[in-house]
Amino acid sequence: MSITIENILEKVQRFHGPESTVLVKKAYAFAKEVHAGQVRLSGEPYLSHPMAVAYTLAEMRLDVPSVVAGLLHDTVEDTIATIEEIDEKFGEDVADIVDGVTKISLMTFDSKEAQQAENIRKMILAMNEDMRVLFVKLADRLHNMRTLGFQKPEKQRRIGQETMDIYAPLANRLGMHRIKLELEDLSFRYISPDEYNRIAEWLQRHEADDMQYIDGVISKLRKILYQNGIKAQIKGRIKHIYSIYRKMQAQNTTLDEMHDIIAFRAIVDDLKDCYAALGLVHATWKPVPGRFKDYISMPKQNMYQSLHTTVIGPRGERMEVQIRSEEMDKLAEHGHASHWLYKEGGRIKQKDAREFAWLREMLDWQKMESNSQEFLRTLRFDLFKDEIYVFTPRGAVKELPEGATSIDFAYLIHTDLGDHCAGAKVNGKLVPLSTALKSGDTVEVIIDQNRFPSRDWLNFVKTAKARTRVQHHLRTKERDRSITVGKEILEKTGRRMNVNFNKVLKNGTIAAIAKELKFAEVGDLISAVGYARISARKVFNLMQPKEATPHGHPPVEEAAEKGGNASKSTGVTIKGIGDLLTKLAKCCNPVPGDAVVGFSSRGRGIIVHRTDCPHIATMEPERLLNVTWEGREDNSAPFPARISVFCVNKRGMLAQVALVIDKEGANIDSGFIRSHVDGKSEFELLIQVSDVAHLFRIVGMLRKVDSVFEVIRSAVSSHPE
Repeated sequence: MSITIENILEKVQRFHGPESTVLVKKAYAFAKEVHAGQVRLSGEPYLSHPMAVAYTLAEMRLDVPSVVAGLLHDTVEDTIATIEEIDEKFGEDVADIVDGVTKISLMTFDSKEAQQAENIRKMILAMNEDMRVLFVKLADRLHNMRTLGFQKPEKQRRIGQETMDIYAPLANRLGMHRIKLELEDLSFRYISPDEYNRIAEWLQRHEADDMQYIDGVISKLRKILYQNGIKAQIKGRIKHIYSIYRKMQAQNTTLDEMHDIIAFRAIVDDLKDCYAALGLVHATWKPVPGRFKDYISMPKQNMYQSLHTTVIGPRGERMEVQIRSEEMDKLAEHGHASHWLYKEGGRIKQKDAREFAWLREMLDWQKMESNSQEFLRTLRFDLFKDEIYVFTPRGAVKELPEGATSIDFAYLIHTDLGDHCAGAKVNGKLVPLSTALKSGDTVEVIIDQNRFPSRDWLNFVKTAKARTRVQHHLRTKERDRSITVGKEILEKTGRRMNVNFNKVLKNGTIAAIAKELKFAEVGDLISAVGYARISARKVFNLMQPKEATPHGHPPVEEAAEKGGNASKSTGVTIKGIGDLLTKLAKCCNPVPGDAVVGFSSRGRGIIVHRTDCPHIATMEPERLLNVTWEGREDNSAPFPARISVFCVNKRGMLAQVALVIDKEGANIDSGFIRSHVDGKSEFELLIQVSDVAHLFRIVGMLRKVDSVFEVIRSAVSSHPE
């Protein structure tokens, strides 16, 4: 459908009155002027995009500034227009929304992952300033997804995945069911095109039969309700493609085995009729046990309300029926966007506290989580969930994600309850804290003021609030420990360099250095020393004049830059970490040429691992450093590398292998032999090589030896450094 300004004006006028169209017409004329000559990849005039965004916002029944911002949301980014000009012509409200959307779009990053993480983070922050920024972004993303077919396949998959991960769940959280379903289907089309097309083609083949079935059920249901004095609007539809795919995955069934892919909806006048209609549906068709959900008495977190039941329909197959009032249906389709009043500049008001408690929690997470990518992981973690309902000992109903534990429940009630959770009773019985709760459970938390969060909790908590709080506690504990270690290192290094650390700490010298090194406060600098992210010697060198130390020698960092080896223990210079102590991990034995990563250990400096070392996955991400091999001295010591030689178990094989290694200029440091029942042997050897090229040259020569089946670089040892 090609959107015209008349389509937009008709929607705006219907919901906000005739006078509301004046500013919209003015914005349309302005957008048309500044976007003149611009075209999209589809070949359409660029103006078609902001027009589509504005129409979606008008359909959502948002206020006039939101629709106007939809028309203007790309003007500052893509044309000569300025925020000041938008403010002057269309008012502060519109300018603030456009500015919020523009700031998200204009950010640049080193990687796509970092860009996605920070963009989402900024969008969540902008929501606190004005929720309408998010509504415009959702409408913008919806139209971009509708026209994604003109992008390259790689970009289609990336944008589709981001939409599935973030934007569709956010639409769901805002109660925008229709937009959520469309975003999911559009994303699925590009993420898994083969699966999407297979389901779409199957539905097309069965369309005629399904439509006949839908018409028959609608007719019967309407007749039953009418005969019992209930006015109702009856709708029937085939479920969305992604919904069908998820059901297939959950039930492990094929398309031909799927039965409940058709859903019916009865929209009645009031609450009383909802339950009356439910009784009539159950009297007509046999209900499926365990498949009834009352979201009216216990609304979802996005305030969605409806009765859901599954019955055995006329074909003898499962059939889903939803029953709700007209007001509930409007909320389900458009969410709470249409209920926002913007007298307070779009901020969340107290009366909306229940509907948007999740948003306030999200804003709390971002304040505690400084790492954008970790915040994004936490956000994804919380957005994808099905709900269960549990009870407090006093009978209050609490909503949690499926699989949630007593720890999640405790943090939902109060942070202190979670921090000091020592145990839990579920339905009166003591259970492990990792036990998954089920709908209907009554949960009682046992607290102990001497108990604190454990790292093990991160393995089973299911809510972002619990995960963020546990991580925050652990980081605070780690920070305190690192500050203690950092002070000890600075005091010892200071004594060696004839500097009284406590004195320079008190007189403000350390504070000045912290500022110079871009640390927010002195504690951050001391913590960085404790974590071995910066050397104590560098801190004290910065107190000296740039030309020389008190002894007349250049500072250590300068000596290292002029050719000194910054890391004697590795035999190489590790780029990016100055003169900090470095060690090569014994678990994976990295050699020059390998892709490596540094791990900031406590008290042992930087431990350098191969990037494919499986132990990396168990380490704290915030303590991993990007390092590379930069150079090495010609006479530096060789490096250990493990290889496994698989060969025929016969006399003289070990001698042949040793001879090849010797000819290639390497030494065998240690090793052992395994003999297998099939007549084969395995020699696991630790050899000394100069770099990765030297290692693979040896491997290549050994593979040429007669009776050798294979030579590989061995898996890492079982104990990490």
